[in-house]
Order: sequence, then C-alpha cells, then structure tokens
Amino acid sequence: MYPVDRSSTRLALRELSTEDVNAVPAVYGSPEATEHLSFEPRGREEVGRIVARSIAAAAETPRGEYALAVVERESAELVGFGRPALDPHQQGGATLGFALRPRSWGAGYGVEMVRLLLGFGFDDLRPHRIWGARSPRNEASARTMAAVGMVEEGVIREHVLKGGVWRDSVGHAILDREWHAATQGRTAGD
Repeated sequence: MYPVDRSSTRLALRELSTEDVNAVPAVYGSPEATEHLSFEPRGREEVGRIVARSIAAAAETPRGEYALAVVERESAELVGFGRPALDPHQQGGATLGFALRPRSWGAGYGVEMVRLLLGFGFDDLRPHRIWGARSPRNEASARTMAAVGMVEEGVIREHVLKGGVWRDSVGHAILDREWHAATQGRTAGD
C-alpha cells in the first residue's frame, strides 16, 4: 500500500513529500483550521518535523498509520490532510482524522475528501469499523460525516486537552457493510 494514490472527481490522495512543508501551514498553522482540532496552530519548524516523520513512517512495515496529502487534481495544490490509521486497541477498528484548509471550505471538498479516505480505509486497510471524533461545536464536520454515512455514536467526555482546558468530542463511525452498501455503483467523487 505504498505509495497511496487514489483520486475522485476533483481530489486526490497521495503520500506527503518534502515539498509539502510550505503548503502544510495553510492547515496546521491556521488558527481557523485548527480551532476544532486537538492541537494549537503549529509553526513551520514543527510542520517540517511532522512531514519528515510522516515520510519516514510511510516506509515502515507493517504500516499502521497514513498521513496523506489531499490535493486538487487540476492544480495539484494541497488543500487538506487525512489520517486513516489501524487502531491496535480495537479489534477490527481504524480511526480517521481529516482537516481542510479554510480557503477550500464551502466547496464540497470535505465530503469528497472523507469519501476518498473511507474508500482507502475499507478497500486497503480492511477494518470492520472506522471511527472519528469531532469537537461538539464543529457542525461542518458533523454534516460531512453524516453525508458519507457515518453515524453519530455519542459524546466522549473530556477527551481532548487543548489550551489547558478539557473538551468533549463527539464520535462518529461507519461499519464495513454500511460503507459497501452505500457505495455500490458510486465513485468517491459522487
């Protein structure tokens, strides 16, 4: 499963590269983009370390986590990130994280990106269940996960420590049979 190379109508998933260090701060360095994530905005030096670790992790065998660039197919410009990962603490489980740069919000990229990530997850990692968590105030993420068939499962109390304050998260999940039933005859970009 290396290198990852999947695409939909407008977007593609690919491995991170050293050239992405200049584009990553549009997501990881943005106060707006990280408002609902589990970390504060990150500087260029920290972003460089994250990209380097992700590139090194991509060559590991077995590979449990995937830090993937989400790019516009037409421009090849990085618009977001996805992190599908097998969950060693949950039999048949995988987790999913995703973020989109603010400049790309409102264009329907979120749904297209999460469909690509779930397709990769279920087709290549083959878990029984994929789950992700969001900030309770992140309604856009709630709508995105609902649109791809993920079911809201409940609140994870005081799940994330950010800015010295514990925050709840809302968990969403989809099972392999639900994903396959929902995607019969449809591509990731539909």
